[in-house]
Amino acid sequence: MSTFYRSGLLHQLRRLGLRSTLALFVGCTTLGPDYSEPTIEWLDAIEQDIYGQTITFSPDSAESLSQWWRQFNDPVLDQLIAEARAQNPSLRIAGLRVLESRALLAAAGATLYPQVQTLDASAFRIEQDRNVGASGFNQWSGGLTVGWELDFWGRFRRGIESADAAFAASVLNQRDAQVLLTAQVVEFYWRYQVLEERIEILTRNAERQKRSYDITRQMFEAGQQSELDLQQARTQYLSTLSSLPALEQAKAQTQNALSALLARPPGDIPGLNAYASELPLAQPLAVADVPAHLIQRRPDVRGGLWAVAAQSAQIGLAEAEFYPSIAVAGNLGWAGNSLSNGSVGTLGVGPVINWTVFDWGRIENSVRVQDARLQQAIEAYRATVVNAAREINDAVIQVERTAEQRLILEETVLASERALSLASTRYREGYADFQRVLDAQRVVFTSADRKLQNDGAHLSALVALYKAIGGGWQADSIDQMLPAETLETMQERSDWGELLRAPFAEPLTPVDNQPEP
Repeated sequence: MSTFYRSGLLHQLRRLGLRSTLALFVGCTTLGPDYSEPTIEWLDAIEQDIYGQTITFSPDSAESLSQWWRQFNDPVLDQLIAEARAQNPSLRIAGLRVLESRALLAAAGATLYPQVQTLDASAFRIEQDRNVGASGFNQWSGGLTVGWELDFWGRFRRGIESADAAFAASVLNQRDAQVLLTAQVVEFYWRYQVLEERIEILTRNAERQKRSYDITRQMFEAGQQSELDLQQARTQYLSTLSSLPALEQAKAQTQNALSALLARPPGDIPGLNAYASELPLAQPLAVADVPAHLIQRRPDVRGGLWAVAAQSAQIGLAEAEFYPSIAVAGNLGWAGNSLSNGSVGTLGVGPVINWTVFDWGRIENSVRVQDARLQQAIEAYRATVVNAAREINDAVIQVERTAEQRLILEETVLASERALSLASTRYREGYADFQRVLDAQRVVFTSADRKLQNDGAHLSALVALYKAIGGGWQADSIDQMLPAETLETMQERSDWGELLRAPFAEPLTPVDNQPEP
């Protein structure tokens, strides 16, 4: 036996008398710490500078974040998001986890009622040896045993508290899944449109370079142009063509990723190629919440608080093992046989006390384990808040900088097209060599492609911004989380009672989840 174990055992034995005395006087109580919201000192003091110029604070703003993508006025995008919400497997799994946690909460609530309910009955016939003239007889018995552990130390109440908080966290996790799904669908949709337009620009530029190459070849064959000009034109044309497969690959992979979000097999998505408008530019967003409230509104942040509350209650569950379980047990039985022509009934009622006296080292360390897990949940919540603030500011910076760069790149494209026109004119008039034309063509394509890539980055930043501020979710009921056929199948397979249909309260803050004293 190690010295550490021996000293720990002696320490527990010395505390045994103290805990035994306290257990007699504590009476009916709730063990463990009550939930206390983790403090983040800098959150309330965070300044609106985090919004930059992209987000403006307006107390009278009625801006709705739940359907932020509708600002694009794109019916195809609206239909894709509606289909994703109805078909996406990850979102369905999040809804099923809500049902799972709801069943666990119902099971936890059942602990407040008699926990032992046993009904037994038996009947049999006994045959005796007929050689001595004896005959057989019948014998029967039955009994009902009921045991009800009283919640003296709040173990069951803490269990309900923890299950209730876990249920609230699952609801918020489902909403966070909505936020992520919405952002992914919009992101892939605009990425596809950007790639489609980049391919169109590349194709037009390749056609232009092909015409130049054909003209140069004809002039070379006629002895009016050098082979150097011919090979330079051919090299530029082939170099442009070589970029096309990579863009086509990215486009197909983006479409496949979007199909997966819609729970579709890889393939064409109707309407995806119908977009013909100019890519949108983000407008300043007016919100009614200051930064601290906006961060706290995010489903993952609120879910983190409920996770802390659920784990906090686990400490009380572990501490309850220090104290005796006090139950009331009763037994009602009867027995009889055919020989006595009657039956005998029995009734017994009395208290039952169970107390794990010599295993306190394990119990104490179980409490420490739950406490360590609580601190982990607190740190995870704080990390989520820090990450939320970073995501908002990162997205704001990218939206603003890509918008600035877009203006510069628009002027660059115009200047490069003008330079190409001048170079072509001077070449035809004999004032410039063909290399000037090739260089101008290359700059036109590069400028247009850079502008499109920046447009794509701008849209990605816009999507990231709405995701960072927790936009894109709505308070779904169970019927909205899961399709009717799934609910019907589950009801037929296992009787879910009202759990599949009954509405549930809005998860606000864990402070309202505390047990009554």
